[in-house]
Amino acid sequence: MIFNTFSYFMLFLFPAAVVFRLVPQTWKAWVIITSGAAFYVFFSITAVGGFLGAVCLGLFLWEAVFSRLYHPASRWCWIGVIQALIILVVFKYWNFFCALVVSPDSPWRWTDAFLPLGISFFTFEFIHYAVDRRAGKTEAGTFSEYLAFILFFPTMVAGPIKRFQDFLPTLRSPSTKWAADFERGTTRILCGLVKKFAIADVLTAFTMHLNSTDISAAQRWLLLLWLLAYALQIYLDFSSYSDIAIGSARLFGLSVKENFDWPYLCTNITEFWRHWHISLTKWLTDYIFIPLGGSRVSQPRVYANLLMTMFISGLWHGAGLNFIVWGLWHGSGLVIHRAWSRSHLNPSPSQAKKFASWLLTMTFVCIGWAFFVMDLPTVMLFFRRLFIQ
Repeated sequence: MIFNTFSYFMLFLFPAAVVFRLVPQTWKAWVIITSGAAFYVFFSITAVGGFLGAVCLGLFLWEAVFSRLYHPASRWCWIGVIQALIILVVFKYWNFFCALVVSPDSPWRWTDAFLPLGISFFTFEFIHYAVDRRAGKTEAGTFSEYLAFILFFPTMVAGPIKRFQDFLPTLRSPSTKWAADFERGTTRILCGLVKKFAIADVLTAFTMHLNSTDISAAQRWLLLLWLLAYALQIYLDFSSYSDIAIGSARLFGLSVKENFDWPYLCTNITEFWRHWHISLTKWLTDYIFIPLGGSRVSQPRVYANLLMTMFISGLWHGAGLNFIVWGLWHGSGLVIHRAWSRSHLNPSPSQAKKFASWLLTMTFVCIGWAFFVMDLPTVMLFFRRLFIQ
């Protein structure tokens, strides 16, 4: 985790935030651009080495520049979308597809594969900008404003996934309340760090046992405990990243939208996805679900759209069959809930029904986490030991 390093805070966040506050407005975007580029190179070199780190930054800047080459209403925007997807597929999914379609020992596999830092997140931001710019939903902004949007390093690695039309106003008119922003920002960062280190990382002592050897020897109650621990750990992990990113943005006087809103208190799976990883859910809705037809088509098509959207969500999270199954698991849950809610309208359910709905939703979500954290052979062993023994 980059956010827990001395380098993140002392080399990048605090110096960049102070300089951003001190320079005139015309230079603020360039402070973000410079610090973001330095951040990307530094942590890319740390992860994959000097030469490959430079390659990562080159790919990143190529995509950024390409997205500005075409006229806002031009169909060339689709070339920008396609090339961003090609780069994502080559670096993140090529070996997975080769192993799946050809064989695990396929000669087409990339033996020296590496994953550019934050590629899943910045690819979605590139696509959003290209599509919304063509549709007239956002202005182009100046080149420096656009690069600042792309290279804003607190959100570069783990989100939240930003929208240019949301980021631009706060970049042009950042808050000048130094003391209040520092208090709010540091408080949010500390909350994220506590969630990550005091709870999530401690829970790894339990979740590390979700492997075939330990599962084979464990009792049923222990399997349940491990899965519940993972459900809590992944929420605290994901939400702590967002907390730190949102708090970091506040130190600049900028605002980034919330990404989690107590998802484990939701009483149905549709509500869960409106509160879990909100920026991703909205992105998938706007750029996958609605273009497929959304809810404006026949019900069978709506169900197919939901399944396709969640299939892509699963694949986005990781290059593995287990992630695809996890996505389809949630897609099936959304389909079932939609069909149920259309045939069972109850505007004011009792407290008992609300509790039952919450319990059912949490059970469904926790079962889904098994697919997320384990490969398919291991998860099949897990369920066999849990339900059959």
